[in-house]
Amino acid sequence: MAWNEPGGSKDNDPWGNRGGKDQGPPDLDEVIRNIQKKLNGIFGGKGKGDGGGDGPTPIRAGGSGAGGIGALIVLLVVGLAVYDSIHVIQPAERGVVQRFGKYVDVMQPGLNFRFPRPIETVIRVDVDRNRDVLIGYRSGGNGRTTKSATVPGEALMLTRDENIVDVRFAIQYNVKSARDYLFNVKDPDLTLREASESAVREIVGRSDMDFLLKEGRSDVVERVKALTQETLDRYGSGLMVISVNMQDAQPPAEVQHAFDDAVKAREDQQRVINEAEAYSNDILPRARGAAARQIEEADGYKERVVARAEGEAKRFERILTEYLKAPDVTRERIYLETIEEVFGNSTKVMVDVEGGNNLLYLPLDRMMDRGAASPGAAPFTPTQSQLDQAARSAVRSAEQLIQRERDSSRGRERR
Repeated sequence: MAWNEPGGSKDNDPWGNRGGKDQGPPDLDEVIRNIQKKLNGIFGGKGKGDGGGDGPTPIRAGGSGAGGIGALIVLLVVGLAVYDSIHVIQPAERGVVQRFGKYVDVMQPGLNFRFPRPIETVIRVDVDRNRDVLIGYRSGGNGRTTKSATVPGEALMLTRDENIVDVRFAIQYNVKSARDYLFNVKDPDLTLREASESAVREIVGRSDMDFLLKEGRSDVVERVKALTQETLDRYGSGLMVISVNMQDAQPPAEVQHAFDDAVKAREDQQRVINEAEAYSNDILPRARGAAARQIEEADGYKERVVARAEGEAKRFERILTEYLKAPDVTRERIYLETIEEVFGNSTKVMVDVEGGNNLLYLPLDRMMDRGAASPGAAPFTPTQSQLDQAARSAVRSAEQLIQRERDSSRGRERR
């Protein structure tokens, strides 16, 4: 039964409230004195009577006090041993365990229990932190590369075409094996720096300068990364290369101006080539189009001339057939058609009146102009029948004139 329950004993009050009177909690000093008395009883001390002094009785040498000190020392040693046996490994760490200096195991992240020192020792290795090494330069306080941070001994390298190039690399890596990192190589970080610099010099020495400065940057980076990792694995360094970045690649400062001039000349050459190609691309299609058009026109003219010639030949063959059947009629018809075609395209007609000596001149062009110039009058346009009639009259006059000339020539021959 609890001391403060109804019906319970009031003598069980932990605050020393005897007699059943509620006097409140005891004084703090009294509680401290009671604790001191109990500790003295444990370690062999003797407390004073209730009416004695407030302080604990001092421990006397040579008595039971010496055994209390020994027990305290043993307790402390046990506590330290237990404390040294507990190891909390963080997620980014690995704990390498050595027993009397010999490798035993690697502790994974979490709570681990091992033998205390000096039996076993634990070395913590951060395996997730990305470390970096700079080749050819050193970064300043703000993390940027400056001209004063260049390291010529690392940056200047000889290419395959016997040119000197200034290259700068930044390599990031981390620890992939804590055991190899601690025991296989004396200084793994220094080993990685030397291996990466050697790989860079080897790759640069196998490449031309133009290849490094232009299109070969990504290829050089991949080859440097592969060669560096191969060297580290052969040494068993326990390191893994994460990334390789070529920060800069340029000629040395002493020849930078000449190189800039060469670059500008190369750019001007490329610009002129591009302009010439653009002009060529503009002119050649036009020339090809004009040539194709002329070829098509020539082909059309050829087809037209050939077709006309073939038509004339067929027409001549038909006329020849008719001429063989009726030569006089065909000859006269050809003559009339020819005269009709000639006078049909002429604006001047000479008409010879039968029985007279004068010729009648018919100015068709002036008649047409006069009809067009008269106000309000429709322009004079001779009809086809009128033109045919005039042509027939001209033909008859010409035939009569020819006939008279023939008669006169016959009369002269008779005389």
